[in-house]
Amino acid sequence: MAEEKVTVSIIKADVGSVVGHSRPHPAMLQTAKDILADKQKQGIIEDFYVTRVGDDINLYMTHYKGEGNKEVHSAAWECFQSATKIAKSMKLYAAGQDILTDAFSGNVKGAGPGSAEMSFVERESEPLLFFMADKTEPSAYTLPLSRIFLDPFTTTGLVIDAKAKKGFDIEIHDVMDHKKVTMSSPEETLSILTLLGDTSRYAIKRISSRAGIGPACVVSTDKLNLTAGKYIGKDDPVCICRCQSGLPSVGEYTQPFLNTTFLVAGWMRGSHIGALYPCSPDDSDPTYFDGPPRICCLGFQLNEGKLQGVEPIGSKGGNHVPMDFFGGRTFDLARENSIKASKFMRSQGPFVPSILSAEEMEYTSRTGVLKELTSRFEQID
Repeated sequence: MAEEKVTVSIIKADVGSVVGHSRPHPAMLQTAKDILADKQKQGIIEDFYVTRVGDDINLYMTHYKGEGNKEVHSAAWECFQSATKIAKSMKLYAAGQDILTDAFSGNVKGAGPGSAEMSFVERESEPLLFFMADKTEPSAYTLPLSRIFLDPFTTTGLVIDAKAKKGFDIEIHDVMDHKKVTMSSPEETLSILTLLGDTSRYAIKRISSRAGIGPACVVSTDKLNLTAGKYIGKDDPVCICRCQSGLPSVGEYTQPFLNTTFLVAGWMRGSHIGALYPCSPDDSDPTYFDGPPRICCLGFQLNEGKLQGVEPIGSKGGNHVPMDFFGGRTFDLARENSIKASKFMRSQGPFVPSILSAEEMEYTSRTGVLKELTSRFEQID
C-alpha cells in the first residue's frame, strides 16, 4: 500500500444551530460520529474525525477510494441528513440550511455541502493541517495562502529549501464564471497576484508542488448563493494543507495569522467586511455581530491512512485529539487585533466598506428599493 494514493477529504455543512448561527447541538455531532464509525467498520473509510467551527459540522475522512467517491460522499450526506433530522426535531435555527436537494446524486458538489479533497502518495512523514472558517467566503484563504506560497519573507523555505525553490502551480478559480486557470510561481507571481487581488471573483483552489511532491493544499470554493440562486448562508470554506520537506512548514502556514489581521467578506448576513479571528473550535461561537469570522487550524499526522493526533495510546477511531494551533495564548494578540479591526469596520454602519458593494451583496433589499424608485429618478441636466 506504500505507493497507493491515500485521499484526505473534508466535507462540511451547516444543517442547524442552537440560538441563531452559533453551534450545532452535541447530538448532531454524535450522530455523525456514529455513522462514520459504522462506515469505518464497513471499510468505506480508513479513519475519521468530526468537529465544528461555529455552526458548521466538519467531517475529516481518510480513504483509498479517490476524490469524489460516491461511497465516501454518501457517508457525509447521511451524516448531514441525520443531523438535519435532529435539528428539525429540536426546532433549531436554519435546520438543513446547506442541503439544497432532496436526492443524493453521488457527490455533494452542487448539493450544498462544501468539500476539499486531495490524493497523494503518503511520504515517510506526512504532517497535515486542516483549516476551517465560519461566516466567510472561499477567497478568505487567498491572502494567507499568497503570503505562504508567494512570499519568501513569510516562508523562508522558498529560498533555502531546494524542493520548495522549484516553485508551485496555483490553480485559480473564477467563482462567478465557473472557470479556472493554472499559473506558476515564481515566474508568474505578479500576474497571479493581479488576479487574486479581486477576492470577490477569484480564489485559490489548489496548489501543487513542482518538485514532484504532489498537492500542497486544496480549498473548498463552492459558493452557496450561486448554487442555490439566492443567499442562504456564507460558504464557510475549509482548506487541507500538507507540510514540511519541500512544502511550507507548519510554522510557515500559521505565521501569517499571527502577523496580519486579514479582512474578509461575510460576517452578519454574509454582507459585511470583518477580520478573521484565529481560535480553537471551542471558541468559535460567533459572539460579536454574528462573528467576527472565525478560523481554526487543527493538525494530524497521517500514518498509513490513519489520523494520528495526541490522543492516548489505544484510543479508537473517532476519538482523536488533534493539535490545536490557534487555541493557545500565542494568538491572544491576534484575536485582540481582530476584534479591534472588526469594531472599526462596524463603526462605518451600513456604508461601504463596512458592507459589501452592490455587486457583491448576497442579502440585500436594494434591488427592491431601486425598483420602487424607478419612476421617481430624474435625469440630471
